Parts: sequence; C-alpha cells; structure tokens
Amino acid sequence: EVKFIEEDSNYIDTIINGVSLKKWPVSKDILECDCFINAPVAKQHGSSQLTLSMKNLMGVIGGNRGAYHVGNLHRWIADLAGTIKPKLVVIDASRILLKSGPTGGNLDDVKTTNTVIASANQVAADAYACGLFGKKTETIDHIRFAYEMGLGEMDIKKLKIEHAAA
Repeated sequence: EVKFIEEDSNYIDTIINGVSLKKWPVSKDILECDCFINAPVAKQHGSSQLTLSMKNLMGVIGGNRGAYHVGNLHRWIADLAGTIKPKLVVIDASRILLKSGPTGGNLDDVKTTNTVIASANQVAADAYACGLFGKKTETIDHIRFAYEMGLGEMDIKKLKIEHAAA
C-alpha cells in the first residue's frame, strides 16, 4: 500500500476499486463536476509508452506522483480509469510526438497527422490512437489491462469508426 500525505485540500482520498491501486487522492473538481471531458495531446512517453486519455488522468491526481511512476504504472493507469470515467475523450493527435516524450524538444520527432479522436470510451479512443504511432494496441499494457477489466473495446475491427473531412 502506498502511503502519502496530502495537505492540499483540493484533493480527496478516493477509493479506487482497481486490481492493484486501492486508494489515491483525486481532484475534488473532477469528482464533483457534472461533466468531465478529457482532452489529452497524443505523445510518446518514456514510462508508459504513450500518453493518451487514460495516462492523461494522472493530471487529476495528487499525492506522490513519483511513487505512482515507480509503482505498477500500467496497472495503476488502468485502475484509475476504472474510477475516473470522462463523459467524452477528445485526443488532439493533430501533431504527435513520436519520441523523447513527454517533454520532447526536437521538431524532427513530431509527425503531423491532422487527426482528432473523439469517443465516449477512453479505451476505444486510446486503442485507435495507437495506430497513429504504428503500435499494436495489445503492446500497451494499460490499454490491455483496461480492456481486460471490461472498461472498453481495444479491437479496432470491433469499433464503429466514422471519419470526417476537415
């Protein structure tokens, strides 16, 4: 069990009904809002392979983020996604960072895709975004874990995908 001291009153110790993560401080605003829309920027990430909607949820947690990163990161990302469920995910993949993420620093690492992904399901959105990076969905552990937890579909062939011209 992770121990933490959270003095910031903007966070509430929250029960996470996950496989591994059981409790973590989460932003009061996220827990109390009427409609949470998660709008990440798609990028490569050194620890989690990719930052998409589920990894972006780390922005709503408090506590010791260092412990989160050295814990069971992929499992905890999926566990948190089981508790924090946005009404809508909008992934900005108009330009994606292919390496050196999350901080980047080299325009040669950026690929223009002119793509925005919108979904009511974070697993489906993240699964679709994997293809923009040339990655197979099942190779990103937190997406696979979330799928196994019944949080959404990761098989692109089973998703109803609509494309719209800009």
